[in-house]
Amino acid sequence: MTQQNPDPEQRIGPRPLERPAVDPSSAAAFGRPAGVTGAFSPHAAARPPLGGLPSAPPTPDALASAFGRTPADTGVRLQRPPGGDAGDEGHLWSEDADPWRDPAAGAVIGPPAVPKDDDEPAAGSAQGTGRLLSLPDVLFGRRVKPIALALLGVVALVIGAAGGLVGWAVARSGDALTSDVTLAQVEPGVQRPVGSVSDIATRVRPAVVSIEVRMEQGGGTGSGVFIDGSGYILTNWHVVTLEGRATPESTITTVFTDGTRAEAKVVGTDPKTDLAVIKVAVTNPTVLQFGDSDKLQVGDPVIAVGSPLGLSDTVTQGIVSALHRPVVAGGENGEAPITYDAIQTDAAINQGNSGGPLVDATGALIGINSAIRSSTGNTGSIGLGFAIPGNDAKRIAETIIRDGQVKHADIGANVKSVSADTAEGAQVVNVADGGAAAAAGIAEGDVIRKVGDRQVRNAAELTVAVREHRPGDTVPVVLARQGRELTIQVTLRSD
Repeated sequence: MTQQNPDPEQRIGPRPLERPAVDPSSAAAFGRPAGVTGAFSPHAAARPPLGGLPSAPPTPDALASAFGRTPADTGVRLQRPPGGDAGDEGHLWSEDADPWRDPAAGAVIGPPAVPKDDDEPAAGSAQGTGRLLSLPDVLFGRRVKPIALALLGVVALVIGAAGGLVGWAVARSGDALTSDVTLAQVEPGVQRPVGSVSDIATRVRPAVVSIEVRMEQGGGTGSGVFIDGSGYILTNWHVVTLEGRATPESTITTVFTDGTRAEAKVVGTDPKTDLAVIKVAVTNPTVLQFGDSDKLQVGDPVIAVGSPLGLSDTVTQGIVSALHRPVVAGGENGEAPITYDAIQTDAAINQGNSGGPLVDATGALIGINSAIRSSTGNTGSIGLGFAIPGNDAKRIAETIIRDGQVKHADIGANVKSVSADTAEGAQVVNVADGGAAAAAGIAEGDVIRKVGDRQVRNAAELTVAVREHRPGDTVPVVLARQGRELTIQVTLRSD
């Protein structure tokens, strides 16, 4: 496209220059001096030429010869090009030289002063890293900084731990029966109200001791309970005498719940009721108080404490299974049999519990554990345990502590158990001369059926019924004679 020239008559002239009026004060501050019309001061023309200006003193000859350029007429260059010799007269500036090199410069950038070794590996080659370090060089050759070794060890540990965690996670995820769970736990403590088994056991256990009897040949263990603050302990006759086998040289040792041991002495025994009292020299022992065993009822809860099978400080719980259960034991070697009116309980009682306490729900002593009944071939507890009533044990213990021995009421007749349609009780086999039965007119063949208020159904019940009274007491005795029932008064005598 061709652009046509515009019409000259249509051209627009320059815009008129408007110069505003200058304030006299501004003109005086920023205007040109008087007589100056240009941009430069008229005094600049009067300055001396450049060569006439004062300059620095000339360079010393020593510095000029050392650092200055070599004069052209000497023909000596400060440095030859790489590969050149001293006699080379060629110029430094050539077609092969660096085009940016200043030919007038006094030095040339060249190779290092040490000549290059042809056998040295080239930089960047596979062998340019130098000799490889061995393990002794790394550890003992001081070729690696200790901090580097430490960091290397930390890295190895982190990698190993991460690998172990990964392996553990893989192993756990592979078993569908295992998982990472947190089991719930109950925070509130167990409530132990007053009167609970735990509360009773806490109060009773310190009063119970283990009894160890040693003789030249053999020995035995049992239990006992403190009944007085002077150190008196109530236990079984068969425990302290090993059923009559102990000798005066035998030793009796009591072991308390805290492990303290003390030697004991026999105060007295009652073989007919299987009771004995021993004494130890201790101060302020824990003592159990007697309860009223006559107020017990079948089903009342009871607790037995002792050392069954040598396991000291053992607590078992049960109930009163039966009351007034006559128990007869012993009687070998011409000795009088052990007979007492027992409390039957299902609390677990085993060998070693003998002599230990049977307490009620208040912690009161209501019986002395003495015997168990087992099935054929079984010597352990089957829930048939027997304890001497607390009221009888208290009376006998007081007598032993006071007199050293016990006297029981006696009717003066040998009897046997009978059971028939016409009579059930204890039949008189013979009457002792001068005894209570002979004095009252009891004859051989009579069947005694009642003594005082106590029903007599067998020979054992006659013994316990008579022993409920004291020597010298007169009691009514109901008996059957030749099909007739009659009551006679019998004044009991001492055994």
